[in-house]
Amino acid sequence: MKSEAMVVLCTFPDFEKARQIGAVLVERQVAACINILPGATSIYRWEGKIEEESEVLGVIKTTTEAYPALEAAILKLHPYDTPEVLALPVQMGAEKYLAWVAGEVGENP
Repeated sequence: MKSEAMVVLCTFPDFEKARQIGAVLVERQVAACINILPGATSIYRWEGKIEEESEVLGVIKTTTEAYPALEAAILKLHPYDTPEVLALPVQMGAEKYLAWVAGEVGENP
């Protein structure tokens, strides 16, 4: 089965933690790229209380084949007890870019 491209969303407490974890993901070739977007405000319920925090959003490009290793790495490295890790399938994309993503996570496009 050929792997398909995925976008994984993950929030981090700050830019530096996102950069550190993102670098590990790319170095391990479980992600082709991470875009780090500062300025997110998250409002959520945690342990019965409404919380509001400033965070940064990581937009990570990977494949279905690499996803399990990517998720395991995030869960191990992330400072949150329950980090957001949401994988979204890519329905369409530029063929050359999708081939690049597949190649960067160790697949042959």
